[in-house]
Amino acid sequence: MERGEVKVDKWGYEVNTSSDACISAINAFYVQVLSYGRVRSVILEAPTHDSNCVLANILAAHFLCSSDPSKAHPYLQAANSRLEQATPYEKAVFDSVNYLISGDRDDDVAFELHSKLLKCFPKDLVSLKRAQLLCFYMARNDLSLDLVQQVLPSNQQEEYVHGLLAFPLLELGRMTEAEKAARKGYEINKQDCWTQHNLCHVLQYECRFKEAVEFMESCSSSWDSCLSFMLTHNWWHVALCYMEGYSPIERILEVYDRHIWKELEKVDTFGPEVYLNALGLFLRVHVRGQMDAFEDRLQTLARRLTDRANWYIDWQLDVLVLWALANTGEISEAEELLKGLKSRFSKMNKKKQQSMQSSIMLAEAMYEYGKGNEKHAMELLGPNFDADNCKTIGASGEQVDVFNEVWYCMLLNNGQATKATEVIEKRIKARDGIPFLWRLLERGYKQTGRPEVAIASEKARGLETAYFS
Repeated sequence: MERGEVKVDKWGYEVNTSSDACISAINAFYVQVLSYGRVRSVILEAPTHDSNCVLANILAAHFLCSSDPSKAHPYLQAANSRLEQATPYEKAVFDSVNYLISGDRDDDVAFELHSKLLKCFPKDLVSLKRAQLLCFYMARNDLSLDLVQQVLPSNQQEEYVHGLLAFPLLELGRMTEAEKAARKGYEINKQDCWTQHNLCHVLQYECRFKEAVEFMESCSSSWDSCLSFMLTHNWWHVALCYMEGYSPIERILEVYDRHIWKELEKVDTFGPEVYLNALGLFLRVHVRGQMDAFEDRLQTLARRLTDRANWYIDWQLDVLVLWALANTGEISEAEELLKGLKSRFSKMNKKKQQSMQSSIMLAEAMYEYGKGNEKHAMELLGPNFDADNCKTIGASGEQVDVFNEVWYCMLLNNGQATKATEVIEKRIKARDGIPFLWRLLERGYKQTGRPEVAIASEKARGLETAYFS
């Protein structure tokens, strides 16, 4: 390969291309990925400028695998056919991405390939982000943290890297370190929506709800360029902070109408990303017995969810869709979705089945819960349920916590108040500033005749006016 054919990308790594436009498109794609931008499709421009560029083609193939899988193969084939001319960096990216998008991959092997890539090319933050997403679906935030700590010495002053550090820290419960990392990232780039999001996570977990809302709303003008998931997910966090801080339900409804559902009016929106955050909010509203305020909004959403094009995109979305369809009377559609999930589970290799066992159990339980069969749902979840064990659906601790709330309520509704008080007390020790949990504990104490009922009631009443009154 002649030196005249080599250019360097944003990270300073060599790419075999003579096209400045190709490199510019690749660099633009990097920024879109790290900023959760709406135009990640810019990577498709890179191969049009140099159809022989291995890096351009493999990144385009990876992008299309999630957005339009039927179109990915020609790019993969083009990358593979020119592999002998690729630089060492391009070959490392090709090896990791090619395996990642293969049919029956072993997640551990995919992780090792990315780890090897990042040891040699530590400034490649997009490969780090790709690897962290893999770790997220493996529910291995420890591995995610290892990777970012591995590359951090080479990227201390780079934008985005401290947000990438903050997320695994907060998922591992290391909130002080997570807040420090997020604030450092925010100092470097105040437009970094992922860093904003991660700081909100910390504030929310620590029940600093008013601070979280004020911070996020002050940042919200920077979310207009974000893809549908990130924009609506950040507003989901805002809505949850209002909800957990006992703000009036009308405020939560306003966030939903103006910032989550309204996203569907845009021509470039991706509906399932919006539905995920809408359903995550609705389930919490439902658990709190406040769905009447949302009138027919769940029914309106459920009608869209009968479109099977929205199924099997994301496990977390599928679990929430099962509940929504069953809850709104779309039983045959819910049954079909559950049947499809079980079929997909049966085709996984044994190693993957083992990691997804809790996820398929949760899916079936939420289907039964949606139908109103709480006792059967409880049996499926078992006596030692912990939603943290279901993160393999592709969810954060905050996202899965609603399933704990569902379980607490089912225990209280079905003669298991002693067990309910035990697990709620344990949860309150970790997060003692949520009024709803104290109200649930009050119910448990009442049902079991515990004298602490007055204490729980007083604590709940004080917290209900502590944040937004």
